[in-house]
Amino acid sequence: MKQFIPISHEEIVERGWEQIDFLFISGDAYVDHPSFGPAVICRVLEAQGYKVAMLCQPAWDKIENFAALGKPRLGVMISGGNLDSMLCRYTVGKHERAVDKYTAGGEVGKRPDHATCVYAQKVKKLWPELPVVIGGIEASLRRFVHFDYWENKLLPSILESSGADILVYGMGEKQVVEIADYLAGGARAEDLHYIRGTAYAADALPEGEEYVELPGWAEITADRKEFARAFQLQSKEQDPFYGKMVVQKGQQKYIVQNPSIYPLTMEEMDAVYDLPYVRTWHPSYDKLGGVAALEEVQFSLVSCRGCFGSCAFCAIHAHQGRIIQARSHESILREAKLLIKLPGFKGYIHDVGGPTANFRHPACAKQLKYGVCKDRQCLFPQPCPNLDADHSDYVALLRKLRALPGVKKVFIRSGIRYDYLLADKKQEFLDELCRYHISGLLKVAPEHIAPQVLAKMGKPGKDVYLKFMRAFTQKNKEIGLPQYLVPYFISSHPGCTLNNAIELAEFLRDIKHQPEQVQDFIPTPGSAATAMYYSGVDPESEQSVFVARNPHDKAMQRALMQYRAPRNRKLVLEALQKAGRMDLVGSGHKCLLHTEGSNGRPDKKGPRRPNTGDRRQNKRRK
Repeated sequence: MKQFIPISHEEIVERGWEQIDFLFISGDAYVDHPSFGPAVICRVLEAQGYKVAMLCQPAWDKIENFAALGKPRLGVMISGGNLDSMLCRYTVGKHERAVDKYTAGGEVGKRPDHATCVYAQKVKKLWPELPVVIGGIEASLRRFVHFDYWENKLLPSILESSGADILVYGMGEKQVVEIADYLAGGARAEDLHYIRGTAYAADALPEGEEYVELPGWAEITADRKEFARAFQLQSKEQDPFYGKMVVQKGQQKYIVQNPSIYPLTMEEMDAVYDLPYVRTWHPSYDKLGGVAALEEVQFSLVSCRGCFGSCAFCAIHAHQGRIIQARSHESILREAKLLIKLPGFKGYIHDVGGPTANFRHPACAKQLKYGVCKDRQCLFPQPCPNLDADHSDYVALLRKLRALPGVKKVFIRSGIRYDYLLADKKQEFLDELCRYHISGLLKVAPEHIAPQVLAKMGKPGKDVYLKFMRAFTQKNKEIGLPQYLVPYFISSHPGCTLNNAIELAEFLRDIKHQPEQVQDFIPTPGSAATAMYYSGVDPESEQSVFVARNPHDKAMQRALMQYRAPRNRKLVLEALQKAGRMDLVGSGHKCLLHTEGSNGRPDKKGPRRPNTGDRRQNKRRK
């Protein structure tokens, strides 16, 4: 019978343990599912024979709360949770969110701001002699000097502010086992400074090592442009095959990052996902209604990790890497058969994907030998001539899943890259996608249509989206299914001026689409777009970039994307006046705002916007 990782003293006693080897502190409630990082790391350690217990969302007002499960024998591992704790708690408007999906019952305020840092400080005070290892996406993307949008200031490396002994960046399965094995063998924390995929704080630069030094705290605080230069230098070394050690002088110490971990092999990926997850939240949360974040992934399958799309506003490639790692068909089918037996399964697999669903293998064959290109992207500005755009493996996997007894439908909800789809000469995947894997709506993310903005985003041009839109429409006409595209766009991305925002509004008018939801750009740690937002400079070209930082300017850009909404009329009018575009106010069919007495209804010609009430499929976006 499968058991949960112990989360209480009573559960430790039930195991017959006198002392645990590792205490894992998590900013999230415990969900024992492979889509939740804390559960994965604990299961990986457990599989190596270590006694692991989880302390979830401890009250941080009293230090003794961190000793509730006893002092561990070997060390403490800490994660802020599946999301950065600041992003989890606050909106783009810097307001506290109404619900925390990673907390039982959705209660807000169960973890502190900068949770990883706070937890580590408490543990170092409680047990100063114990090694403290921090990881997860919060630690991973805050490992160097970084900009915090919610505090609106630069912060030092989380290694300096937390006092942790070692930081694991990336997904972490290989690193934590290596760390655990050395600690079990009697090594001290300072003996572990050579492990790939880790970083540490030091009093001096490493001797006898080849490294790249980034602009440090002093240089960046004196000149914002140095922040962009630091990002660019660091990002060029995030490859396991040729990346060098990276160092940066912080406020007091040097931050030393070892080269990246090598990609997991298919066998290693399978082993992680084949661990004995119970696949639900801990039963102690039942009375609170459970943990809502599970609903998104409970009946979904992770088939891959990593992303070579490298969008500027996204840090997934900085965390998971640009080299795609995939699970075998056999492993995914084994998990699918487990899903079918779960209570509540109604025949629908909600997703088969990853950061980008239709990336199932590296962009080209050389990446697993030489790494990714240092000065070229795989898809931007055009697909690389060496790109292996082939969906055959993914199509074969989807067909096997559809054939399983008990499966009615297999959806694809995580994002697809339509430029990669179009680059596949066979076009077999588009046919399969439309016939079997959506239900009326396909959500895709062109993000913008203005060339200047797309260039800063690292996204394909408007013509590529229109080409896909025509192919999608033609395919659905051919197979006789009334299905529609629902495009997502981002407002206020670095490089987007008011005129660019108006250009996007005109495009939405022309395709007769009014977005129900608008994503305002959030500068999260670790992305190229955040480097642009803070520095005002494009890290790649070193040219100045317009950035809408003023909340009112951002509000005008956001309102233009929903120009038909009565609540936005005043803001849209102000934006059009400011841009000198009053030609878009009046009675003409091209106007965004219709004057009083004119017919402001949408044109009757052309397809009407579909009802987007079906939330069961295509819910997550890349």
